[in-house]
Amino acid sequence: MAIVVVGGHTRNIGKTSVVAGLIAAMPEMHWTAFKITQFGHGMCSVNGEPCDCETAEHTVAVSEERPGGDATTDSGRYLAAGAVRSFWVRTRQGDLSEAMPRIRKEMERAENVVIESNSILRFLRPDLYLSVLDPATADFKDSAKYFLDRADAVLVPEGVLGRPEWKGVSLKLVEGTPVLAIRPPVYVTEEVVEFVRQRLRARVIV
Repeated sequence: MAIVVVGGHTRNIGKTSVVAGLIAAMPEMHWTAFKITQFGHGMCSVNGEPCDCETAEHTVAVSEERPGGDATTDSGRYLAAGAVRSFWVRTRQGDLSEAMPRIRKEMERAENVVIESNSILRFLRPDLYLSVLDPATADFKDSAKYFLDRADAVLVPEGVLGRPEWKGVSLKLVEGTPVLAIRPPVYVTEEVVEFVRQRLRARVIV
């Protein structure tokens, strides 16, 4: 089983589009996909808005998308792109560990897994970690900063880092890391797909 993680430094920079693009471009992988959302103080980490991710009874909620469901949600987009199964995992900030038994249980049933999250890297080591970066967007989450030097490749609009707006983030963290272009609305180019395929093939050979 291959595990691919897609993260990024903030919201609305194309992480979900990258995951959906990989699923659509590599149907032979029979992906099981996970979207991980963390919430805190009534605010959602997805968009910074008040949210109903949190339930009164639980700190963790896991929903599986069903065929014919809402294809506009992130996990719904994964299923629409061709994922075999798709899950939306919601946890309190700092409580992702509580969701890991359920995530691992579903992973055991999967052929291959793709996960949209940075924080999941605290609990597993994927075969490939892609970090989506937008140099024009200043916000940079701590989780993305913490794991940036583990990225196997960074995906950047037009493949150019330039002089980012980020404060307190050193480009030395990605020095020598492959930089691949995303060109919205095409977030997953042939170059990205080939990179992923080659890296996963190398894992099998090793």
